[in-house]
Amino acid sequence: MPVLPAQLPTPRTPDPRSAPPLRWGILAPGGIARNFAYAAHAHTTQKVVAVGSRDAGRARGFADSFGIERAYGSYQQLVEDPDVDVIYVASPHSEHRDHALLAIAAGKPVLVEKAFAQNARQAVEVFAAASAAGVAAVEAMWSRFLPHYEVVRQLLADGALGDLVTVTADHGQYFDFDPTFRLFNPRLAGGALLDLGIYPVSFASFVQGTPEGITAVGRTAKTGVDGAVSAILTGGDGSSALVNTTLFAKTSTTATIAGNRARIEIPGDFYMPQPITLIDRDGDRRIWDANPVPGHEGFAFEIAEMARVVSSGAQESALLPAAETVAILRTIDEIRRQLG
Repeated sequence: MPVLPAQLPTPRTPDPRSAPPLRWGILAPGGIARNFAYAAHAHTTQKVVAVGSRDAGRARGFADSFGIERAYGSYQQLVEDPDVDVIYVASPHSEHRDHALLAIAAGKPVLVEKAFAQNARQAVEVFAAASAAGVAAVEAMWSRFLPHYEVVRQLLADGALGDLVTVTADHGQYFDFDPTFRLFNPRLAGGALLDLGIYPVSFASFVQGTPEGITAVGRTAKTGVDGAVSAILTGGDGSSALVNTTLFAKTSTTATIAGNRARIEIPGDFYMPQPITLIDRDGDRRIWDANPVPGHEGFAFEIAEMARVVSSGAQESALLPAAETVAILRTIDEIRRQLG
């Protein structure tokens, strides 16, 4: 009969306040940048010292909201600031390649918001530029650095689930149709996959590795971007992952990992700080629920990880290396190809 461990593993995630303090610049002060700045100042010893926008007034307003010293009316001024150690690229993903390359050309390491680029080709270009410049480039897929993912990582490594059989992950949000809104606008690399679907695809990669087979179905929005997608990703071990994403409905946004001995369940939204439950075939269960911060305050963990990467002189994070970021985008490229 299956036997669960007496308790679930303790995450080995370091306290975000323990990371070496760096001086950060934020490129593009949108909503996600607000979450970033709040988490950095509330839960780490990092300091955001500058923000850059194409609108000087917008930069100044953002800076005043968070007590940031300098506000620039251009991205070029931001990346050239000698007092900035690292740049967080928070612009829409349609602009990530250009903005990351701008910072790298100025000799700055970059933490680039997910999705890292519009496609794998662009990601390869950015990582190659970072390597040539000798600076770090990391995708800001914040979930990868959260404590509950670390618990899952240990359970998988310990073989607690037995042989991996299937993975499910889902992320759907409802948006009123507006052809000018970035998620419906093909000129802004719109669609569900790059903004929402990146989470379940990245989760499948985290658990299963790079898929050997991909089968996708879906439908487009009126503007031609992917609006609803389901894909089966087949692993080299024979496992399968079912990932779903849509702009047309608010879905449960949960995730499961099932092996032949036990399964893991993560409630919605699975990519945010959440409890995890390990359940064996007999229905016995163990729960881990010790997240130190709620919601988007979990950005603190990716911020601290980037600070450790930069301070150590490394060029990537072992928790999400460049090769995996590229592989995830190749998976998305293939899904979009199959959808036409």
